[in-house]
Amino acid sequence: MIIRKAVGDDARVLAEHNVLMARESENVDIDVKTTLLGIKSVLADMSKGFYLVAEEEGEIIGQLMITFEWSDWRDKNIWWIQSVYIVEDWRKKYVFQQMLDEVYQLGRLQEVDIFRLYVYADNFGAIAAYKRLKMKQMKYLVFEKNFY
Repeated sequence: MIIRKAVGDDARVLAEHNVLMARESENVDIDVKTTLLGIKSVLADMSKGFYLVAEEEGEIIGQLMITFEWSDWRDKNIWWIQSVYIVEDWRKKYVFQQMLDEVYQLGRLQEVDIFRLYVYADNFGAIAAYKRLKMKQMKYLVFEKNFY
């Protein structure tokens, strides 16, 4: 398995996977064209974040996106792990764990000391996986306001 940063040619597959992830994890249908534009925007502008992919025999079998939050408390970046998707046949085969190890290694090189993610409350499979990987559930709640 190869874990690498995503490139422009990966955008279509990443968008398709994000559509599947939204449907599986939150029972939400998202627009693949809009998602593709969002992914291309991240791939073209590293200040927004980056994608990692896990690849086996030329096929993307896993993905995640990293975005950045500045912490004034720490004077450092916090990396947010988002858009996690592992192809169904590759789940429970340590793909995400290997990708997470790569995230930690890249983050340490940039003095990131906190890695966070949020998960849909009913996504029990993902929650169990994160706990197995020794990620700690925090007491934060997420609020949002949409303007569209």
